Amino acid sequence: MADQDNDRLLDHTYDGIQEYDNPMPRWWVITFWATIIFSILYVLDVPGIGIGPGRVAEYEADMEKARAARLALEPAGAPDPEALAALAADPARIAEGQQVFTMYCAACHRADGGGQIGPNLTDDSWIHGGTLAEIRATIHDGVLAKGMPEWGKVLKPDQVNAVTAYVHSLLGTNPPNPKPPEGTKGTQGTP
Repeated sequence: MADQDNDRLLDHTYDGIQEYDNPMPRWWVITFWATIIFSILYVLDVPGIGIGPGRVAEYEADMEKARAARLALEPAGAPDPEALAALAADPARIAEGQQVFTMYCAACHRADGGGQIGPNLTDDSWIHGGTLAEIRATIHDGVLAKGMPEWGKVLKPDQVNAVTAYVHSLLGTNPPNPKPPEGTKGTQGTP
């Protein structure tokens, strides 16, 4: 049987139809208030308006993650410029670099660095940059267009650094019958 409290009729009629004066179902009321609360929180968290991190903060966080991932992918053993300068002054590293250079690089650059197929490494003219970092990058990454392989795939990072130190030590030596200068004059050895 129907409860008498729920069967109250309103005093007016519409086209002969009367309307009950019942309260809304409780789950409707809860849903109504929940959507109001959700909409307020949503507006507060909209990027650029509210209190949430926003698009700019999310972008910066993503960029920081990308920078960290890029640094993790950099070749192992790639020292900073100061460390390269210290390696270039270490006679033991230069001697190690000379052995590796003689084994792998002398075929194109001659054992004395005077140049053969590859450029002369004893003058102050450089095709791909004469700083220690540029020399290391050229050795590590190669110059495939000119026929120089990527030695970073063959040599260990310490060997690449040692060859960089040895090539730096060749500046100013006078080999017999050197190849003419190629590239632009630059300061070799600065980080």
